[in-house]
Amino acid sequence: MRSPLLINGQPLPELIFGTSGLGNLFVSISRQEKFDIVKECIRHSPDMVVFDSAGKYGAGLALEMLGTALKDVQAAPSKVIISNKLGWYRTELKTPEPTFEPGVWKDLRHDAVQRISYNGIIECFEQGNELLGGFTPQMVSLHDPDEYLAKAKDARHRIRLYDDILHAYQALFDLKEKGQVAAVGVGAKDWRILQQIAQDIPLDWMMVANSLTVFSHPPELLSFVEAQDKKGIHIINSAVYHSGFLLGSDYFDYRKLDSGRREDAPYFEWRSRFNRICTEHQIKPAEACLNFGLHVPGVRSVAVNTTKAARVSENFMMIDKIIPPAFWEQMQAAGLI
Repeated sequence: MRSPLLINGQPLPELIFGTSGLGNLFVSISRQEKFDIVKECIRHSPDMVVFDSAGKYGAGLALEMLGTALKDVQAAPSKVIISNKLGWYRTELKTPEPTFEPGVWKDLRHDAVQRISYNGIIECFEQGNELLGGFTPQMVSLHDPDEYLAKAKDARHRIRLYDDILHAYQALFDLKEKGQVAAVGVGAKDWRILQQIAQDIPLDWMMVANSLTVFSHPPELLSFVEAQDKKGIHIINSAVYHSGFLLGSDYFDYRKLDSGRREDAPYFEWRSRFNRICTEHQIKPAEACLNFGLHVPGVRSVAVNTTKAARVSENFMMIDKIIPPAFWEQMQAAGLI
């Protein structure tokens, strides 16, 4: 087994802060609210605070706001760990709204394009550092390789696209060899792509997004995560609320659902039954989601995002929340897990 992942001589904490909210995901929040979110994250993390970001988040807006906020609060660089998932590059906005993920990001002034190649990753890394304004990421990864491979027109085309991914990783490991970053990982929604990349690349860490939750946890994924942990890969579980749908929003994994549509109805039905059981046991849905996502065997950290500074302290309290076995037993009896 490889040694545990250490950054600045310390293991990563259980709670990592996602920054998609700083990039106006689903809703545009004020500059002051963004500063307050970052300030609260630091205040509640005296030893080490970890922010997960990406050039895709708000077409670089999240990186920009994170760097500006860290400067504003005079954060000590030695206590701030930044993960930058690379592969999306900020460009000029030439259309009424960004061309990537239309309808998801609000009030943006830039667009973004996917650049997955050796040179593309270096360009994304350098642009990200500029947007961070003096802070640099210690953790880097390839962002959305699953979406990139989904563009394949046929099997031969997919092989060429996967070759682009391998070249992108060569760039990431060159950055690590030069001492410019400390750890190389991957972040994706489709865990099957994580599985393929993990076979070919000696990863330091892995972010599993939108797929390892109280709502969705296929046995094959559970086995895969546990196996990666035994190899010494630090597993970060992300999007345990499915874009907030499990907490009451209409968005599920970046897609807006409609209870009136037949294909969407099962999602609302599941949530309704989940909420009833939570109410019976006096447990908040967020507490159940976070607890489940963190305690899957092999998971070492969970990444959560918020658009309200007041919720940062709640996230810390939820980490220590003890969920009684009777709750999980009823969830299982109801066929929800």
